[in-house]
Amino acid sequence: MLSGKGSYRTYNDEEIKERTDKYFTKTRNVLNMFGSKKVTYGVFLRRDCICAIEPALTFLTSNAPTTTVQRLHEEGSIVLSEDVLFTYTGPFDELVELETLLLRNVGFPCLSAYNAYSMCLSLPKVTFIDMHPRHSTGDSMSYLAAYGANVGSKLAKLHGCKGFIGTSQDLTAGMFGTKAGLGTMPHALVGYAGSTLEATKMFIAANPEDSNIVALVDYFGKEITESLAVAEWFYAQKLPGKSLGVRLDTHGGRFAEGLDFDKSVEIICNWLHVDSEYQAVRAVIGEDTYDLVDDVTKDRVRKILFGTGVSAANIINTRNNLDQAGYKQVSIIASSGFDLLKCKIMAKAKAPIDVVGTGSFLPSTLSETYATADIFKYDDTFSVKLGREKLFKNL
Repeated sequence: MLSGKGSYRTYNDEEIKERTDKYFTKTRNVLNMFGSKKVTYGVFLRRDCICAIEPALTFLTSNAPTTTVQRLHEEGSIVLSEDVLFTYTGPFDELVELETLLLRNVGFPCLSAYNAYSMCLSLPKVTFIDMHPRHSTGDSMSYLAAYGANVGSKLAKLHGCKGFIGTSQDLTAGMFGTKAGLGTMPHALVGYAGSTLEATKMFIAANPEDSNIVALVDYFGKEITESLAVAEWFYAQKLPGKSLGVRLDTHGGRFAEGLDFDKSVEIICNWLHVDSEYQAVRAVIGEDTYDLVDDVTKDRVRKILFGTGVSAANIINTRNNLDQAGYKQVSIIASSGFDLLKCKIMAKAKAPIDVVGTGSFLPSTLSETYATADIFKYDDTFSVKLGREKLFKNL
């Protein structure tokens, strides 16, 4: 689902002039004086991605309705670096000023789709929620990011993954097939209520339509104590049609309740049935690849497994304590820094996660999202910047 509220909406001529790179306007002045030609552009990225170009094509059809577009890849297909995503043909004078606005609708959703797909593939049995909006610079970015996440998720679901089920805001909820955003509770509510249990009671009372209740249990640094207290109260109420989950968002500067580094190593070793920290890290990275991985990556793996914050040990320890108390039905929602590497390590560690809330499918390096549009045909004559001709030789 797309909406005209995004950056792919229709612009008037003055709005386009305000937003385009100035050299395109000056080029249009040349074309107006010396005559235009029919041109064909090809659009590509310089890295592998997933085709999520509907926002760009919607922008083109809205702002240059006589333009002919040739899609070279189906939406949701994997596209290799520098493969042309699509071409478009029309009068040079009508298209030249649109290039800036068009390109900013290409890379961001394609990379968001690729990252979301990869994350879902690494944790196929885990449900994801798009929680990127607080990291967005505005509505346009939110539309593009959410659209990309949905495209990537749909491809992952074809491989049997649970994928993304929704987003945290109403604005883009329709892209995931829901009527509204999905929400648990923020830390601010726990602070307001004065306790995690009171915040949970208030949340249920004020949001009676919510069936999946999720308590945020890290505010006071007592993840296990709070999880058990909420579970005990919740099941004593016998609330029909409601389920309970606990969300771990432990601050990265501290260990979760009851843990330190040595205790975390012990938990992981017992979980993976290995005898030492070294063996645990080696088992997670893989016997065949351990010696090929640099020390920086190995240190990050250790941090994800045994470190502070929402580590694998934190998640496993919470699961073990809930199970031992008889609350196996309580789900665990994990958030905080769940990018592709963290998802992969959690998968290798078999961390018992039910849901991941994340905005870390957003491209981490902005330059990776830079799309390029090259004209490679003027009327019927092939011509393109030297070095780029190989990209268009088969078009």
